[in-house]
Parts: sequence; C-alpha cells; structure tokens
Amino acid sequence: MSEELKRVAAESALSELQPGMRLGLGTGSTARHFVDLLGQKVAEGFDCICVPTSEATARQAEGLGIPLSDLETLVQLDVTVDGADELDTDLNLIKGGGGALLREKIVAAASDRMIVIADGGKLVDTLGRYPLPIEVNRFGLGATRRALEAVLASHGAQGGLELRQSGEGDPFVTDGGHLILDAFFGRISQPEALSRDLLDIAGVVQHGLFLHLCDRAYVATPDGVRTLTK
Repeated sequence: MSEELKRVAAESALSELQPGMRLGLGTGSTARHFVDLLGQKVAEGFDCICVPTSEATARQAEGLGIPLSDLETLVQLDVTVDGADELDTDLNLIKGGGGALLREKIVAAASDRMIVIADGGKLVDTLGRYPLPIEVNRFGLGATRRALEAVLASHGAQGGLELRQSGEGDPFVTDGGHLILDAFFGRISQPEALSRDLLDIAGVVQHGLFLHLCDRAYVATPDGVRTLTK
C-alpha cells in the first residue's frame, strides 16, 4: 500500500508541470516514482530540462531520456519536486534519509517553488520522530561529534548520534564525499533555533531540516490526496 500511495502522490504533482519548465528532481523512494512518471511524459514529447539532486536520480533520469543540466548552467529553477522523511502541517520537513540532503537543499533553494510528495505516514504534528540526518566533514569527526552531542543535549534530544553505515558495514559516504550522523531527537520543539545551532558547528556541512522551503505538499492517504499549502 505504501508504494501505491507514493505513486499517487507523485501523480498529483504532475499537475504542477508546464512545458519548458526547469525542474529539480528529488531523491528517494517517492521521488523515484515522480521521475518515472516524468520520463513517460518526456517520451510523449513533454519539453523540460532537469537538475537531479543525486547521482542515483541522474542515472535514473538519463535512463529514461530526461534532459539534464546543472546549476552552473541554469542557476534558477521553476519547480523542484521531492519527497520527505517527515513533514508537518506548516510544511517544515526532515529530509536526508537517502543521503542526498545537501544537494536536495541546494536545488530546493535555487527553485521558485518546492513541491513535496509523500504518503500519509510521513505527516506528523511535530518533527523529530524520524532521525535528523546531519552531513559532516570527515576531518575532525570526533570534535564535530562532541559539539553535536552538546547541541542535542541543549535541545532535549531523547536519543544520541549514530554514524550512518552502508549496506556493507562501512561508513555511508554522500555524493559530496561527506559522512552522515543521524541524530535521534524524538521531538524537535524549536527547529529554527536547532538549525542555527547545528550550522554554527564548524564541521557540519548541512542538516536535514528544510524550513520555509516547501510551498505545497501532496500527501496521499487511503482516503485520498491531501493538499497542504503555505
């Protein structure tokens, strides 16, 4: 059922598309459905140019014949369509479960609008149930981790930090060559303050709190698609 709902959410976002658009393509299980659907439209003659948020999305899009570019060439995008690991009714998000949070945030920030697609299980009253991904530099990992632990404590985190592992048991490495520490908060009561505190740490590259970036969300439930707007 979850995969069906993800595809329904992805189909809903197709209504946002107009010929000639510059699109950001997200990463993750729900975004994959959108890229598949966009590939079908492109095969039927739909005109667009896209910037992928990960190497995995780039490979998928290339395989479907979707024209690709980058932010060196396009600079500004019309719309980014991406999934979320969590979202609240104010359209604040936690992203980065797929490890592409840095590129996802860069692409979203370079877009006039960000559209999120998700199944109903991702909608929460308060962010934090899903672990918050924090992308960090390899250099100084121990010092960065110690500083992060202090921030977690000051924000009342219910859990600790875990270095993300790959399927082979090695540290997960992002497309940018960084590592990810997953922070277990349980509840994030002050997301904006937390965002600032995390980015004040020298070894932190970026974090998975996406605040004030999403303009609309299509949330698919067994009872239909719920549309959330700013």
